[in-house]
Amino acid sequence: MGDSDGEEAKETPELPVEILVYILSFLHASDRKEASLVCHSWYNASQDLRFQKNLTFCFPASASSLELVRGLSRKSRCSLVISQLDGFSVSRSLLLEVGLCLGSKLESLALPGSSITEASLLTLLPRLTSLRRLDLRGLDSLFMSGAFLSREEHRQQVRSALSGLEELDLSDLRYLSDLTFNRLTGCTPRLRRLSLASCHIAFEFNPYRGCPVGAVEDSSALLSLRNLKRLLTEQKSTLVALDLSRTSITPESLRTIAQVQDLVLEELCLHGCKELTDYSVEALVKHQPSLQRLDISACTELTSRSVEAIARDLKSLTYLSLSRDWRITEKGLADLLSVSSLRSLDLSECLHVSGTEIMKGLSGSNAARARLEMLSLKSCTYIRDLAVFSLAQLLGDTLVELDLTSCVNVTDLSVCAIATYLQRLVVLRLGWCKQVTDWGLLGMVETSKCDPDEETGDKGPRFTRTFGNMGFFKPPRLPFEERPKLVTQNDLEQFSRQAGASLLALNRLQELDLSACSKLTDSSITQVVRHPDLHRLSLSMLPEITDASFASVAWHCRSLTSLALSHCPGISDRGLAQAAPYLHRLQHLYLSCCNNITDRSLFVLVQHCKRLRTLDISRCKNISMTTMDLLQSQLPFLENVHYKFIGGADLTLPL
Repeated sequence: MGDSDGEEAKETPELPVEILVYILSFLHASDRKEASLVCHSWYNASQDLRFQKNLTFCFPASASSLELVRGLSRKSRCSLVISQLDGFSVSRSLLLEVGLCLGSKLESLALPGSSITEASLLTLLPRLTSLRRLDLRGLDSLFMSGAFLSREEHRQQVRSALSGLEELDLSDLRYLSDLTFNRLTGCTPRLRRLSLASCHIAFEFNPYRGCPVGAVEDSSALLSLRNLKRLLTEQKSTLVALDLSRTSITPESLRTIAQVQDLVLEELCLHGCKELTDYSVEALVKHQPSLQRLDISACTELTSRSVEAIARDLKSLTYLSLSRDWRITEKGLADLLSVSSLRSLDLSECLHVSGTEIMKGLSGSNAARARLEMLSLKSCTYIRDLAVFSLAQLLGDTLVELDLTSCVNVTDLSVCAIATYLQRLVVLRLGWCKQVTDWGLLGMVETSKCDPDEETGDKGPRFTRTFGNMGFFKPPRLPFEERPKLVTQNDLEQFSRQAGASLLALNRLQELDLSACSKLTDSSITQVVRHPDLHRLSLSMLPEITDASFASVAWHCRSLTSLALSHCPGISDRGLAQAAPYLHRLQHLYLSCCNNITDRSLFVLVQHCKRLRTLDISRCKNISMTTMDLLQSQLPFLENVHYKFIGGADLTLPL
């Protein structure tokens, strides 16, 4: 019988690779990675070109990285992020190997946290003939001497290789000057995207010469506005994206850049440019009406005048960030939300926004209102249930990401509205919404009932919660018109008497943040945090949850790559032992201040969570340094370990 079974098994034909590729195409990338480990044929199918788009390999410089680079030579194209390169032999050999094996296949290269020399980089760049993106941010070692690309023969070699480069990131370079900037950009004549964030740019005055920057020749000490304008003029036919975040750009300088003849920007990032004024934004949008993405966050001098100008002139806008623009008020937001192309709006920490004008703008006709996919109202403390309820109705067909972190006036009613209407959500952040309770997550009804409290003797009215005929997993049919409208206070009261949908209705969730919602307990977490596609979950600072929540989350959310349980005193070794066998994909785990976690848990992590990259066990007083050292030697991918004050260290001692 056994022999015949063996013969039948041998006769079973393997599925053609085309069929396997088709099946794998329905899986998320992380699931496809797991499937590729099943057998050789599944691995080959997972390597199909349709799955290789935007594939980036990240690794530190080491001797073992040489073999990895040689293995990548079998791929038709790839991108690399190589960290911790230096001037020693291992790094030089690695760069040489990248050039030899991947020179014609490499599309993107980034070298973060490195200190390489010009000679090392010049052995590599001439070989990268297919490079489209180059990230040199923070590589001060290249530019400190001012001699980078000073020889004409080197410039010719690099220009020949990088003539097709489209993206260049020069952020955070302290020693970038006119001379080095011109030499490098002279080798990249077709740039589409340029980042100079946090660079020292002299926009109006040369501190070394004591005169306006336009009055000197190319500087060997700093990068000037005059020189930047020259680049924009020379490459105006291709350049569409510019990042000048955290620079000292002035209103007049921004106007000068915006007025470069025939320059048509689609993306501009000015995050943290604190000298900008409403006047400069008005000039910008007037001269660059084709802008699709604009980031003017943390520009603290801007007011609602800027919002009105943007709404009036940028009719193709898709992304706008006004985060931390504290002087922004409701004024102009209705017009902004009438821009039909707008898809993403960040109003986080705009403290005067209550949502009234947003609702008004979204209440227009379907053809003349924004169809938002991302909305951040983080720390907008005036946001209340009335606004969330209306926004949920108005954005139900489009919204995939909602951030209500630290909206302290949001209650269970908002959570029910979100679960009822926003069932396309992929990301939901409710951290620090301290009024949210189990009832909101469960979608239970709140009804008034005048029963005396027998234990306390209180004869006043109290509230009881009941299930909505156990049908609270489905959105209720509400007694409102189908057409979205602004919600009245009466509507809100009527909704509070309906059975709402629970968080289970959000079956597309991939990220959920419930941190510091301190009233939540196992009662809701074990019942509704059951999302099979959930990748990131934060339950930090929930003092009432126990191992039951930890085990339940692990069992139901097996796609988790990041889990935060810091400051949860009810989490112990027992919970981790129950959860770890189901967390094979976990890469980031945060357990700081969980004093019931001991050395035993670290041995469990070694056994089951072999892909762990980040671990935070700081202030866990029952973990020893000896076991910590063993953990680091046993987990091959572990990069970041936070273990301050473990083992009961005295927190009063200075570091």
